[in-house]
Amino acid sequence: MTDQQLPGTGRGSPWDGEFARYFGERAHALRATAYLLCGDWHHAEDITQQSLLKLYLAWPRLSHRDMLDAYARKVVLRTFLAEHRRPWRRRERLTDVPPELPGDGDSGTEQRMLVLHALGSVPPKQRAVLVLRYWNDLSVEETAAALGCSTGTVKSQSARGLDTLRKRLGPYFSGVLSGTGREVT
Repeated sequence: MTDQQLPGTGRGSPWDGEFARYFGERAHALRATAYLLCGDWHHAEDITQQSLLKLYLAWPRLSHRDMLDAYARKVVLRTFLAEHRRPWRRRERLTDVPPELPGDGDSGTEQRMLVLHALGSVPPKQRAVLVLRYWNDLSVEETAAALGCSTGTVKSQSARGLDTLRKRLGPYFSGVLSGTGREVT
């Protein structure tokens, strides 16, 4: 057996084709989840790449392929949370231009940017709950399983996160919700 055929070498592994198909189908969704967690496309790309590397290394040990999406989301989430425990990520990002204030237009893009900016002010664990519950449309139980916590923790973190969003969005909060056609509780 040559070096290229050895399992675990990363070259010519028997699961490369299967992983490549999964990567092609799900990388965009995982990147979108990472973006909602961190609020920066470049950082989201880094989180997604780190997560997919971890997933690739674990691939031969994954026996429940039907639960792969949940596992991949959990890897993205844990990668994001682990980075926020590191002090180098806590640096302030200074700019010479103040942030733009929301305009009076009813543009969906403006609302989206407003929500994304407000979501960035929510603490990481609360943000993770909000993204899993309302972006990935997971139930309370599925969110609790993904985060490795109780359903009560998910409910309280969700309530606190929504309260932070309400405060951050101020008078824009009800307008943002009415545009979604979806009730957030």
